[in-house]
Amino acid sequence: MLCVRDISKKFGGVVALDSLSFEVAAGEIVGLIGPNGSGKTTCINTISGLFAPTSGDVFLGGKSLTSLPVHRVVRMGVGRTFQNLRLLHELSVLDNVRVAQNAHINSVLAWCGLGGRQHEATLRKQAERLLESVGLHGRRDELAGNLSYGQQKRLEIARALATHPQFLLMDEPAGGMNASDIDDLKQLMRAMQTDGVGLLLVEHNMGFVMDICERIVVLNFGRKIAQGSPEEVRNHPDVIDAYLGRSS
Repeated sequence: MLCVRDISKKFGGVVALDSLSFEVAAGEIVGLIGPNGSGKTTCINTISGLFAPTSGDVFLGGKSLTSLPVHRVVRMGVGRTFQNLRLLHELSVLDNVRVAQNAHINSVLAWCGLGGRQHEATLRKQAERLLESVGLHGRRDELAGNLSYGQQKRLEIARALATHPQFLLMDEPAGGMNASDIDDLKQLMRAMQTDGVGLLLVEHNMGFVMDICERIVVLNFGRKIAQGSPEEVRNHPDVIDAYLGRSS
């Protein structure tokens, strides 16, 4: 279980998160929605260790993550994707995944000395399997910068999965995708769910969120105003007023 407990985050006099609490279970897909500026990306940045909370804590399996640097949070089992892609455009698709694998290697000794070549071969096979899972194995030798936007999004997910996350934080994964790419993304997310990976999804595409998520948390001005099933959230009066809007 990934648990956010009473997290607050202030930037000067601005309260970005205000005593926020929720959980994500292994193999669960949870949506995090709200108007622009409601604190969604700040929440992901705080869980992943990019920001330190002003107060509160984040736990994974009962162990606190809030005092850990980003690379330790990754090794503990929390991966993420970014709204603005962080690919290495001048490297090949395969090498982008190989670089990401480094975050999960615990010792430089794995790369040298006896067994080094065998370890290298094992990592390459793992990277190629990840590319196969996101439909990019056939383009593994191309430069990442030559991929379409939807393919770059899938490569970003493969890079995150290369760290073997128990939980994956996804910031606007469907942003800029066409309908076909979104259908592929849904299949990929459901495959990750089947593998037991818990997913926390920040997304503005409400049709996508309502279709893929089992549970949704709604933020407004840094506070949780609702949580529940897609149907419960869709009909919650505070959510309608703050975010979804009323039909005329």
